[in-house]
Amino acid sequence: MNIDINFDFERRERIGFVEAIWGADKSIDQLKRVSLEVLNKKEVVFITRISKHKAKHLLGIHKNAKFNEEAKCLIIGENLKKISTNKKVAIISGGSSDLAVTLEAKLTLEIYGIVCKSFIDVGVAGLHRLFNQIEEIKKYDVLIVCAGMEGALATVIGGLLPQPIIAVPVSVGYGVSKNGETALRSMLSSCSPGISVMNIDNGYGAAIAALRIIKSSS
Repeated sequence: MNIDINFDFERRERIGFVEAIWGADKSIDQLKRVSLEVLNKKEVVFITRISKHKAKHLLGIHKNAKFNEEAKCLIIGENLKKISTNKKVAIISGGSSDLAVTLEAKLTLEIYGIVCKSFIDVGVAGLHRLFNQIEEIKKYDVLIVCAGMEGALATVIGGLLPQPIIAVPVSVGYGVSKNGETALRSMLSSCSPGISVMNIDNGYGAAIAALRIIKSSS
């Protein structure tokens, strides 16, 4: 059965961002149809949480499609108007196990032309690794902090640096880490004031939050 997908083409005019397509719960046929609809409107297709199996079908149709298997993101086209700014975003993660979430955030920022850099493996289990990078991190205007386990990295950075901080709990960890729930609760309970917290594994949402901050301050 074909189910119509009502893509929000007015979103860019309202808030400055195009709609991303959630790939996890859409069929291959739905993804094919909505991709063609978006491309026909001269917009960029940005699909998050798409499996390799589904992505393979779209890659076979659209030769300019780019699939990042680690991030589970697929991009078709380059028609997106870039945001004019000199603001930069640092994406900081506790460990390489957080890579999928950090990449989702990075790809989102890059399609809007935002300069960003990832700082991987600077978790609190080895604070010297963070301190080795802290002077470089200071150069960035917005910080996205991704961490699993107990999610303490956002609190530590929030106590050291003044930039806007967007914390992303990651579903990494043993037992009581509960697929990111412990990191989420820890970040929400942070004693470092003013930290914004996204939902578990929501690298895309963190990137859009960073873009809202950048657009309002540019």
